[in-house]
Amino acid sequence: MSKTNHIKVLLVEDDPDWVKAMTAFLNHEEDILVVGAAMQSAEAIRLARTLEFDVVLLDIQLTEGGMEGINVAVEMHDIHPAKIIMLTSVNEESIITQAFTAGAVNYIEKTRFKDIPQAIRSAYHHPSAMDALLKEYARLKREEQLQELTPAEREVFELIEEGNTQPQIEQKLHKAESTLKNQVNKILKKLGVKSSKEAVEKVRRKGLR
Repeated sequence: MSKTNHIKVLLVEDDPDWVKAMTAFLNHEEDILVVGAAMQSAEAIRLARTLEFDVVLLDIQLTEGGMEGINVAVEMHDIHPAKIIMLTSVNEESIITQAFTAGAVNYIEKTRFKDIPQAIRSAYHHPSAMDALLKEYARLKREEQLQELTPAEREVFELIEEGNTQPQIEQKLHKAESTLKNQVNKILKKLGVKSSKEAVEKVRRKGLR
């Protein structure tokens, strides 16, 4: 791939060691090139106005320069049509939802070094911010539907959702028929439905899946 066809990446992160390591790591990829880095919000905004880039890796907890990462994302999104991936230290739903609302197309934990190149490629080639927001909303609504289930009940429900029959579930979970029937009945009662099919349809409908 020629240099002009690289996916151009801008890093916005206030940890200089992380920026140095990530720059070297990404520049070893055949199709990715780091074209700039900012450790403060003001510098990030300046680069957004002057550089050509396709994807931004932006620390959601950036505080240097007076603007938090979410606010930087909002302003950068207005300046440049690049795809924004939020870098997180913790996987908290409220923060992640804010990231998508601010225009991000994805988020990834900073410690997941090996997954970042593929996240960049996916962001570059695929979803818009609205697609990502709707996907996250669907996930949260599905979680809301299932929050009353115990971990064991959720495991059973997910196997039902995948299309497994009762004998298959009994075999996979090493459960007796009577035990499984009892768990399924509890699931149906908690979801307010009369059959496994209705349970799956309800969760998918509420979760927009």
